[in-house]
Amino acid sequence: MIDGLPERLRQPEPPRLRCKGMLNRVLLLALLLAPPAMAVAAGTVPPPRVPPEPSAQAASAAVPPPPERPSQMEEAASEPPASSSEPPKPPRDYQVACPALMQGKVEGKALPPIHEGQCGLQSPLAISAVAANGRSIPLSTTITTDCGMATALPDWVAEVDSYAFAHDKARLAAINVSTNYECRNVDHAKSGNLSFHAFADALDIMGFALSDGRKISIAPGFNGTPEQGRDILHFARDAACTHFMTVLSPDADSFHQDNMHLDLACHGKACTARLCE
Repeated sequence: MIDGLPERLRQPEPPRLRCKGMLNRVLLLALLLAPPAMAVAAGTVPPPRVPPEPSAQAASAAVPPPPERPSQMEEAASEPPASSSEPPKPPRDYQVACPALMQGKVEGKALPPIHEGQCGLQSPLAISAVAANGRSIPLSTTITTDCGMATALPDWVAEVDSYAFAHDKARLAAINVSTNYECRNVDHAKSGNLSFHAFADALDIMGFALSDGRKISIAPGFNGTPEQGRDILHFARDAACTHFMTVLSPDADSFHQDNMHLDLACHGKACTARLCE
């Protein structure tokens, strides 16, 4: 007992109260001295961190500058649509090569397609000479024809050349030709069927020049004397009937008194019949 103190203060504290007070003081001291992580664990939540506001220079650098000119897609979209009044482009022409020309059986070149109303053809040729018996025999003029005629001509000319040499000891020096491609009707009629000349699939022969200097012509040679080339011209007509589908000589009609017409027309249901006159 201590003199001068009140009765309740002079009474000693129970052991449990003393321990609890000491524990509270220790915990308070530990919280004051602990790092932030422990403070959070103990239930003390730190205030949120507010990011600093960007400077004006950084803000201007983050925004991309506007494009200097519109893109190609924008330019295409801004172009006015094509005028519908423009005429459509013509269809493309597909041509084929001719083996006779490629193999040197005839001399010439390929021409652009011919479109002339109902006349014309896709793959015309300009032929100036024919190869026969190892020689090049020129035509009197360059003809416009098709691959079929260019293919049939060399073998026929070779047979006529061989006959002329065997019969008259002379070779063919040139072939005199006339009508080839021409947009017209049969026999120049005002109406009716188109001639095969209109498709560059026909050729008119006027005669031949021989290596001995002679010139034999359908008129008057076909119905003339041997000196006028009658035998050679008759052989030429007969040989043509094995290479062409139509052969019209002076024996055919009045339209062929001065020429021999050759073409590759279709005759008969199977296109195998030949017209030889």
